[in-house]
Amino acid sequence: MKKIFVSIIIASVVVACGTSSLDKKKAQLADLKKELGSTKDKISKLEDEIAKMDTTKKENKSKMVSVTDMQQTVFRHAVEVQARVEGDQDVTVTAEVPGTVTSVLVHSGDHVSKGQVLATLDDRTIHQSLEAMKPQLEMATTMFNKQKNLWDQKIGSEVQFIQAKTQKESMEKQYAALQNQWDLTRIKSPIDGTVDEVDIRIGASVAPGLSAIRVVNLTQLKVRGEVAESYIGKIKDGNDVILSFPDQHEEVMTKLTYSGQAINKLNRTFNVEVKLNPKDGNFHPNQAVVLKIVDYTAPSTYVVPVGAVQKSADGEYVFVAVNENGKTIAKRKTVKSGLSYNGQAEIKQGISAGDKVITFGYQNVVEGDEIKI
Repeated sequence: MKKIFVSIIIASVVVACGTSSLDKKKAQLADLKKELGSTKDKISKLEDEIAKMDTTKKENKSKMVSVTDMQQTVFRHAVEVQARVEGDQDVTVTAEVPGTVTSVLVHSGDHVSKGQVLATLDDRTIHQSLEAMKPQLEMATTMFNKQKNLWDQKIGSEVQFIQAKTQKESMEKQYAALQNQWDLTRIKSPIDGTVDEVDIRIGASVAPGLSAIRVVNLTQLKVRGEVAESYIGKIKDGNDVILSFPDQHEEVMTKLTYSGQAINKLNRTFNVEVKLNPKDGNFHPNQAVVLKIVDYTAPSTYVVPVGAVQKSADGEYVFVAVNENGKTIAKRKTVKSGLSYNGQAEIKQGISAGDKVITFGYQNVVEGDEIKI
């Protein structure tokens, strides 16, 4: 019984000590909060006093921006596609008969004429046949001429004359056929142009259909590209075109020569072409080109950077710089934009000539901010 009584006394003492410690901590927290409140009041008071005395800070409240005075200009929208330069006369010449190459008469870069021999094939067998037939043809021709002279003098029979004539004509046809076969052993250029590639060498075997020599007419080059079918109603022959050559850092203004009407069922595109004028630059077959086809032109409109047009629940707007009470401030102006291209947006409504649209620093301003241009 005594032990139980002692345990109760000890527990009471512990609880009393714990309660006393908790009350102390609460009291300390209350004092710190009072000190914090007093400190905050002092800080706020000092900030107000400094704000009234510090004129430099007031000046720094003006936000730096750049503006553009609005004047009407031309706005163009273009469809951009990857294209390439092709030869309007770009021919891969092949052998017309199988054979072995005995000579190559041209090199890459050589200018050639239509019908010019570019390479030759082994012609020994045909040449021997021609040489063997030549005396026979000469004999047949001589016999015919003699029979003709006799027949003209009414000497001899008509049968002999007809036989001589038939023999001569038969030999001429055989000889002509052999000459045509011999001519096929000559690889000739079908066009005037420049040798672009030579894919054969002496001793190589060639056959019809295998590439031998490529000839390109560099005076008749074109740019060819493929445009998505969604633009087929907007792109027509004669549209303005900008040809951009990335490797040469050049651009050429020209017109669209051809706009296809058939849709490719595999990739849903249609072909477009632009003929190149050699006077416009130094162009090369297979050269990469960015084809920019102008599908919309506004001859007189307002244009601003795309980012300057912002959106809210009320619609689109831009910030303009206006003077109020001797200060320059930013004001929102509701606008209606049109198409955008190359980082520029067309403004169809809401802008007037002379408006100073904020085109740099617009991200950091709000309605009524004082600004510095």
